[in-house]
Amino acid sequence: MHASPKKEASVSAPAASANVSRPARTTTASRPATLAPVREFTFRDRAGNVVTAPQIDAPLAKIDRRLNPALTRAASIAQDRAHARSKSRCWRYVKTALMAAGAISSYPKTAYAKQAGDELVRDYGFKKLPIRDPYAAPVGAVIVYGSRRAAGHVEIRTRTGFVSDFENKKPSKRPLIGVYAKA
Repeated sequence: MHASPKKEASVSAPAASANVSRPARTTTASRPATLAPVREFTFRDRAGNVVTAPQIDAPLAKIDRRLNPALTRAASIAQDRAHARSKSRCWRYVKTALMAAGAISSYPKTAYAKQAGDELVRDYGFKKLPIRDPYAAPVGAVIVYGSRRAAGHVEIRTRTGFVSDFENKKPSKRPLIGVYAKA
């Protein structure tokens, strides 16, 4: 007898919705072990088409248990208060986050961000860490950048990036003055 073809149950892929992130299938043999796993980010463009792009994560920062836990709280507070774009008030936002977390006892007096490191060391017990790469800074570390003409920039290292008056995944492109923290 000849078997009649049966109607097969259709198996469909899960519906792609906007802002859904799924892990992609990757092989570790083809990529260096130091990179974060590649994931796909699926979204709908303006025309309504489903688009998939690779999602690349920056290396996560480590929490150094030898540092004052108030610095980790300051990073969290700064992250909560951060805006989407800069307000050109980086040092003011970092000062208030450090004060709110209890990392410093009084409001710093310096006006320029590039002066932050010297004041934190002189008046608040911070130490300059022997770190020249902002990505290597521990969570809660205050990173100070300089420039010849401008006021400079200061930010706090978070687990996923850097924050001052705004949040960013990448550190500033200005010349690094130093990374500061206290025990």
